[in-house]
Parts: sequence; C-alpha cells; structure tokens
Amino acid sequence: QVQLVESGGGLVQAGGSLRLSCAASGRTFSDYSMGWFRQAPGKDREFVAAINRGGGITQYTDSVKGRFTISRDNAKNTVYLQMDSLKPEDTAVYYCNAARVSSYQVKTYQYDSWGQGTQVTVSS
Repeated sequence: QVQLVESGGGLVQAGGSLRLSCAASGRTFSDYSMGWFRQAPGKDREFVAAINRGGGITQYTDSVKGRFTISRDNAKNTVYLQMDSLKPEDTAVYYCNAARVSSYQVKTYQYDSWGQGTQVTVSS
C-alpha cells in the first residue's frame, strides 16, 4: 500500500490561494490514480478532485471547478491541489488518497485507510 502525507494547509482570507501537497512513498506512484477529498466539521468526507496516472485526465466536483487545479509530478511522487479564489465554504480537512483504478473511479472507490489530512481554514 502506498503511504501518503498531506501538507500545505493553513489559514487564508476569502479570495486567497493555497497549494496543498501530498507526498507518496512505498509503491510505484505512477501506478496510481490520485484524489483529493475534504471533510468539513459535521459533514461527511466528499470528493474534490482526481487525476489519472499520467496526469492528463482530471475530474472535479462542481463546487471547485474553475478555482482548483489538481496536478502531479511522478518524478517527485507528489500530487498537488492548487486552490484559488477560496471561499469560507472550502474550510475543511483535506485528504489525498491513491487507487489503482481509473481516475473516473477515484470518487467512489472504497479506500482502506486515510492519512491525517491538512487543515484549510478560509476566513470571511
């Protein structure tokens, strides 16, 4: 199983930007499609974005389209989430995960475990 460590969260004002990183180790990173998810207080974890193994195919949940960009660097075993035009409703703990499936299946895949995540707080 691949090990994942998220970083890059913080406190930002509405309209600001953050870049999250997810560093992978333990397996061949390029064998995995990657996804970002988030969980706000009192809510279920939700899908945010996915990227395929090669980085050429991406999917986003509607609420972040045009504001967030997922990318990956297979040489650095890292996936990123560039978040622009942040809104208070983006406040959540953000998690990444990996699956040896199509990027279209990342959203609904049943993951065995989750990392610690990274907190993103957007003030109004």
